[in-house]
Amino acid sequence: MNIGIWVLGDQININQAALQSCTEKDNIFVIIIESLEHIQIRPYHQQKLVLIWSAMRHFAVELRQAGWQVTHTKSTDFETPLKQWIETNKITELRVMKPNDKPFLEVIKNLQIPCDITIIPNNLFIWHETEFQAWAKNRKRLLMEDFYREGRKRFKILMDQNKPLGERWNFDKENRKYPKGKLNTPKILWFKPDEITREVINQVKSLNFTKYGEIEPFRWAVTRQQALQVLDNFIKYSLPNFGDYQDAMVTGEENLWHSLLSPYINLGLLHPLEVIKKVESAYHNQQLKLNSIEGFIRQILGWREYMRGVYLLMNDEYSQSNWFNHNQPLPEFFWDANKTDMNCLHQVLIQVQNTGYAHHIQRLMVLSNFALISGISPQEIENWFHAAFIDAYNWVMQTNVLGMGLFADGGILASKPYAASANYINKMSDYCKDCVYNWKVRVTSPQHKGNNSPACPFNYFYWDFLARHRDKLKSQGRMNFVLANLDKMDSEELENIHLKAEKWHSQKTSCRSQGIGNRE
Repeated sequence: MNIGIWVLGDQININQAALQSCTEKDNIFVIIIESLEHIQIRPYHQQKLVLIWSAMRHFAVELRQAGWQVTHTKSTDFETPLKQWIETNKITELRVMKPNDKPFLEVIKNLQIPCDITIIPNNLFIWHETEFQAWAKNRKRLLMEDFYREGRKRFKILMDQNKPLGERWNFDKENRKYPKGKLNTPKILWFKPDEITREVINQVKSLNFTKYGEIEPFRWAVTRQQALQVLDNFIKYSLPNFGDYQDAMVTGEENLWHSLLSPYINLGLLHPLEVIKKVESAYHNQQLKLNSIEGFIRQILGWREYMRGVYLLMNDEYSQSNWFNHNQPLPEFFWDANKTDMNCLHQVLIQVQNTGYAHHIQRLMVLSNFALISGISPQEIENWFHAAFIDAYNWVMQTNVLGMGLFADGGILASKPYAASANYINKMSDYCKDCVYNWKVRVTSPQHKGNNSPACPFNYFYWDFLARHRDKLKSQGRMNFVLANLDKMDSEELENIHLKAEKWHSQKTSCRSQGIGNRE
């Protein structure tokens, strides 16, 4: 009896469940497939394609060195090479670790191949899928904070017996500082492409279909050993100050004190629990600040595990969530950052174009916030996030973008919409000081005529969003304080705000093909 193991592109770990299901390597055959058809679903970032394909090829080498019989192949689809490989090696059972993305699980189930398929539970997360389902059962609200605390207790992370270290579960309020004065940010650990990666770069360059972003310089880790070096470098140089400034945004700073580990964890190169254990160990051994450690661990043990759990729990209709009935088209500047003169959007989008990365506040409070308050279609913006970000997959983006960023699910995941005016961006970044728009002005009024700094679109979109959806937002208790501010604004100002927002959209629609900006 010959067993085949299909290793998927985001399951690159020698301890992954399908490989571990085989106690011996005799009569075991492994296949890794690069599919050209699969990467044409959307215009993916070129560096994302390079990262995944290079990591797959390096993993094939690692598996061969460990004694596995490995076939690595490139194809237009998955089914054709699978059939040939199964017939050549007389395989009677194909084992695949369960993919995280639901659509791809259906692809596997619908394969027409001449052997049995065994789906093995995914072990590259901290919580097993069935454990999350048991936790969620009979709960009225799936609150992340409840889940996070349960995870801390269950896995004994940052605990003093039955109590949290520091007598608090959450230090989020201490993680919102903006760095003052001259910055001395640590350097992220990057890598030069080796021969395998250079081959992949040339292949991606040669692809004759639509892609996104810059392909070079490509500096990401592509092996487990390199990913471990990035983790160690983060713990040594960035983690001590990570907590204080994890929400800050600074022009020209790609990473500040962030780890840039998410691409490697999501690929399987690093296991989330080993990352958490190393960070916790550093806290005890180096006496680091608890707000840095807790803030980082909350992102992985809290948000990451929670987002995946909710994604698997929801039915297929979740992907079409649109609670606010937003249907504005995605502005062209999301694909070309030079087509907007809003400095915050330009700075974040140019960074995404160049690297495939932006940290969580740039994603949530600049990109998603703008999409939410301006009424962009949730499905269009989620599709863009999925294509543009180097760490993006279905399970990551649907919950993060539709649920948390756009509140499109009506509060299944988040307790309130993350909507904010330019005031928040000015507080947490330096983007506003070099912008052509005035972050203090809600709408250009008679007293501001002739002002060279017109009203920031974030301001009139924000207030128009609150006014348009006031009745729905009343049901969200945390929004009532903000909604009360609408009562302080006269009807004429609100009408001017609404007209301003409408004019922005009409100009953007008429100028999409020409790439003309929106400044007035």
